[in-house]
Amino acid sequence: MQIQMAIRITPSHPQSSDSVVSPASGGKPCPSSGLRASLAVWLAMAGLLHAAGVTFEQALMELHAPATAKSMVADFKFVNNTDKPITLAKFAKGCSCLSVQISNSKMVYAPGEEGVIRATMEIGNMVGVVDKSMSLWFDQDPEDKPSQTLTVRVHIPVLVKMDVKTLKWTTGGTGDAQKIDLRMEHTKPVYILSATCNSKAFNLQLKALEEGNHYELLVTPVNINEPGMGIIRIETDCDVPNHKIHQAFAIIRREGPVHP
Repeated sequence: MQIQMAIRITPSHPQSSDSVVSPASGGKPCPSSGLRASLAVWLAMAGLLHAAGVTFEQALMELHAPATAKSMVADFKFVNNTDKPITLAKFAKGCSCLSVQISNSKMVYAPGEEGVIRATMEIGNMVGVVDKSMSLWFDQDPEDKPSQTLTVRVHIPVLVKMDVKTLKWTTGGTGDAQKIDLRMEHTKPVYILSATCNSKAFNLQLKALEEGNHYELLVTPVNINEPGMGIIRIETDCDVPNHKIHQAFAIIRREGPVHP
């Protein structure tokens, strides 16, 4: 579910996730070669954004996070290509994990003046490839049509890889056990300490195929005739805190009506 938060920018300096402050240094983007062609097309089209008259060097920035990273920073550079001052009126971000800062808390840009919008993404327990976006409105933009959408794409290492995170059954079915395959992709062994479920509707059986490297978790419904749901919690001894605890889901859905 996307969280849409529209923030009108005022010339103040609050230190919060919605603040407008002077960005610090650091957080260099790492665009992949596979995106260069699409970025080139976008840059060619950027000059067509005459409604706001603002050109961004990149609309998409790719970052590669180390396993221990708590946050990642992307700097989106832009320039006012018009012959008039422009005002950055507001922005809307699609996730509370994303904070936005404007260079020098500046909202008005003279013709030819450059600026930087810094997006900081808090990683939390996210893994894999994660996209987070924000939309920008400059003066004269309609409420329903922002001038630009900027996207931060972060590649986050997966140290404990699960082949499936949701197991599903249907009431009245066979109720056979289903498995979750877990492989450790850390530079050192990672051991599973426990696997538990918050629901008595499912039984769990953990098998070590190769201790510290490869495990199999069998999940079996207790009563396949009753709908139910359980959250499976897998605890490891991983030395990276964000990768220590993992979750999966088990669901027994009621069989729906058969339509001709």
